[in-house]
Amino acid sequence: MFVIILGIAWQARKELHKAVRKILAASAKLLQSPFAGTFSTVDVEDHECAVWLLLRKSKSEDRTARLEAVQEMAEAHQWHDYQYRTVAQACDPRTLVGLARSKDSDLRFFLPPPLLPPLKEDSSTEEELRQLLASLPQTELDECIQYFTSLALSESSQSLAAQKGGLWCFGGNGLPYAESFGEVPSATVEMFCLEAIVKHSEISIHCDNIEANGGLQLLQRLYQLHKDYPKVQRNIMRVIGNMALNEHLHSAIVRSGWVSIMAEALKSQHIMEASHAARTLANLDRETVQEKYQDGVYVLHPQHRTSQPIKADVLFIHGLMGAAFKTWRQQDSEQVLTEKALEDEDRYTTCWPKTWLARDCPALRIISVEYDTSLSDWRARCPMERKSIAFRSNELLRKLRAAGVGDRPIIWISHSMGGLLVKKMLLEASKKPEMSTVIKNTRGIIFYSVPHHGSRLAEYSVNIRYLLFPSLEVKELSKDSPALKALQDDFLEFAKDKKLQVLNFVETQPTYIGSMIKLHVVPEESADLGIGDLIPVDVNHLNICKPKKKDAFLYQRTLQFIRETLAKDLEN
Repeated sequence: MFVIILGIAWQARKELHKAVRKILAASAKLLQSPFAGTFSTVDVEDHECAVWLLLRKSKSEDRTARLEAVQEMAEAHQWHDYQYRTVAQACDPRTLVGLARSKDSDLRFFLPPPLLPPLKEDSSTEEELRQLLASLPQTELDECIQYFTSLALSESSQSLAAQKGGLWCFGGNGLPYAESFGEVPSATVEMFCLEAIVKHSEISIHCDNIEANGGLQLLQRLYQLHKDYPKVQRNIMRVIGNMALNEHLHSAIVRSGWVSIMAEALKSQHIMEASHAARTLANLDRETVQEKYQDGVYVLHPQHRTSQPIKADVLFIHGLMGAAFKTWRQQDSEQVLTEKALEDEDRYTTCWPKTWLARDCPALRIISVEYDTSLSDWRARCPMERKSIAFRSNELLRKLRAAGVGDRPIIWISHSMGGLLVKKMLLEASKKPEMSTVIKNTRGIIFYSVPHHGSRLAEYSVNIRYLLFPSLEVKELSKDSPALKALQDDFLEFAKDKKLQVLNFVETQPTYIGSMIKLHVVPEESADLGIGDLIPVDVNHLNICKPKKKDAFLYQRTLQFIRETLAKDLEN
């Protein structure tokens, strides 16, 4: 028996050595390594040759050949484990990013991130995050970044936790930021620090400091610690996505293992997680992507490399208390279990532009933007921040132009105050020569309950919880606002002159604002732009942009408008 076991072990070692020699031989022949002479006569299996041939092709000077190699690798689903690992260890960063952005690529192409350095003695992730934040430049910052930074550095966990119901509303999620702390008590201080670091990461030189001070590794440690807390992970991905805007940091981001993490996140069934990953990977992919996606600009389709020609852009702009994803969910989402939603996106979707519209019009690039808004200065995200519609429109216009908006035909889709932003953006773009393509390529606009002539929302300050101190955004919606009247008059003249196609929807049901106010936010007369069809819909202000189902009139009429307005562009 002992002799038989020895024989089996010896045979196994012999087969293993034989396989290793074949791999070395293939490497020598195809990558011209120093072993070429030694192993020049060794027989190599075809399937092993294929791996090395693809690796060699992926490093070709011919861009088309490189793209073909990545596509062939991504379509390989019958390889042995060691073949995927061979590619993972031998491919260059450009190929790795390409595989991460390929829809069907196997996750075995991606090595686990390198081991993280141990924490300093008597330290914690919270303390190291504070130290990272303190190491960032504190000069020449706007007031809000200074405020975020000083608050994060000065407050203790106990005092932060005591601020429930406090002063914050982050990320356009429409919920008081501090209220979310009850869900993640252990992550309270980290969240404040992360919010400050997100703002710092919008400044290129600060990204250099984050990388130099070990931020990529520290953020990865936090990401792993808070796997059950998506809000923490999304803020971390925002930082990495912002850092990826700086091409000189790409090699550091790849070396630290973030591509592997993003490749897995991109395959998530949760739209927000996948979209954050898609943004980061697109910013890393300079092989096929020329645009840069700044913080708050998310491509909902296509999120992967694709051979589908993209012929037009559809842009989604949310309104007060909205967000890039939740504003555009299907109606009655709270009553539908996530498991059922994931089973059949035709029956329910958490973001209908990404699922229904992308499927119905695959030749579109679909972008949704996110910006911070608040109903009340009492809950404003930054006490020093007073962002007018004019300020926000310039900020968003700059970000969208960096994302290549204007290079293709455009349809704008907006809800509530988002429609005022669209109007202001187009008027501002018409005055700037560098934005002329945005005007030239704008084909049409859909307005979902946009208060062109003001909203009664600004008149209500009776509910101490929501409108004790109406925010600047709400004040600008006042019916007697001179700025709002000038915007309406100027845009109506502009839209008629450019012969823009316009479709208006308006709610007919009142909306509950908090527990005390029941308000018809945008009445029919205010939603009437003066051109285009005006269609009343029997829903409230929040649901006017949330179709009940795919075959509902609200979605089908929207789809019809897009197809008709872009008919010539989609045919070409």
